[in-house]
Amino acid sequence: MSTKEKIQEEVAILEQETKKHEIVLHNDDVNTFDFVIDSLIDVCEHTLEQAEQCTILVHYKGKCTVKTGEYDYLKPRCSKLLSLGLSAEIV
Repeated sequence: MSTKEKIQEEVAILEQETKKHEIVLHNDDVNTFDFVIDSLIDVCEHTLEQAEQCTILVHYKGKCTVKTGEYDYLKPRCSKLLSLGLSAEIV
């Protein structure tokens, strides 16, 4: 096995080990657009434009990925969204 093949194999293993997860926000009939936008800015560190776009997608499509990363990074953010009364899950 060449050095290049070994490196490619090691990179593939690392990519599997650091599998990315997503926080998916689901639509509800309770929270206002402004509340969801403010929550995404606060919890997920979105810009105003990102938060607005995600909120519109959630409204019309039923759900939207709002943050990606490692599970341990996403868990407290998802918990915060849930504590605010939003419907979110890590997938």
